[in-house]
Amino acid sequence: MKKLLCIVLALAMLGVFVAACDNGSSGEMYIAVVSKGFQHQFWQAVKQGSDKAAEDFGVKVHFDGPEGESAIADQVNMLNAELAKNPDAIALAALDTSSVLSQLADAQARGIPVIGFDSGVPEAPAGQVAANASTNNEAAGAIGADNMFPEIKSAIEGATADNPVVIAILSQEVTSASITGRTKGFAEKMFDLASGANSSVAITGGYAAINKGDAGAAVNIEVIVGATPELDSMINAANTALNLPNLQGIFMSNEGAVSGLLAALNAGASNPGALLVGFDAGEAQKAAVRTGLFFGSITQDPVSIGYKAVELAVKAARGEPVSDVDTGAKWYNAANMDQADIAVLLYD
Repeated sequence: MKKLLCIVLALAMLGVFVAACDNGSSGEMYIAVVSKGFQHQFWQAVKQGSDKAAEDFGVKVHFDGPEGESAIADQVNMLNAELAKNPDAIALAALDTSSVLSQLADAQARGIPVIGFDSGVPEAPAGQVAANASTNNEAAGAIGADNMFPEIKSAIEGATADNPVVIAILSQEVTSASITGRTKGFAEKMFDLASGANSSVAITGGYAAINKGDAGAAVNIEVIVGATPELDSMINAANTALNLPNLQGIFMSNEGAVSGLLAALNAGASNPGALLVGFDAGEAQKAAVRTGLFFGSITQDPVSIGYKAVELAVKAARGEPVSDVDTGAKWYNAANMDQADIAVLLYD
């Protein structure tokens, strides 16, 4: 009888142990990371950052994402699979917020904190995303102005209303928060820097929300927006920028704008000597930086995005307060783009 009782108790204890392992509460914290993609080098760099955070914080991380950023149903299935594992927290870069509303509600009801990363979970219901790890796009755009301004300062100082100079911003659209953030960040930083060198500065052009300054200013920071995000429209917008009188520099706020300008130059447009500053990476843009066609470019930090997403998830799972973090951006040019800490950020 005693032997039978011992066997029953042992089996019961084993069942409790197995259940604990199944729901992720065996002692090792489990963080599910669901990204917008997996194959692209950008997402592999994000994964590298999340793996490093897993090592540093002593947690288990599973990183997954669909093959492409149009595979919304695949991402939803991945998120469902992770929820079934009862993770301690989830980091999510949603392809389509409306497609994951029930999953967000489920996670909230079960006390599983959700952390947004990269573009996060835009317009998620209040309280369902604890914090975001993403690029502060205004700060990233300002990096371009900080690096361009010293090179064109003397032209800005000598500008007059009768002989004005122009700094152009080439933007693909005015609806994307990331693109408008970079546009605003560059424009307003350049406005502040230029105002220290010349008393007559204005922001003008296609993004009316940030326009300011007097008409007929000596220094014009002009925003040029493509009629559509398509390449043909961006080529036309690039030609408009390249033909501005007394053009000193062009800032391109994303890879689409860069593609338009490079296509315009390849088709025979001439650069009147303006400094060209890009954003993002990609094979063509990296080549333009390496050869000196571009003065430099700005890249997001996908490694930091992955690391900070997991760090926030761990803190949230522990019940610690969390808030949005800026994952940063880096300036790169021909001189530093092969450095190990920069090269890992320059995805194709």
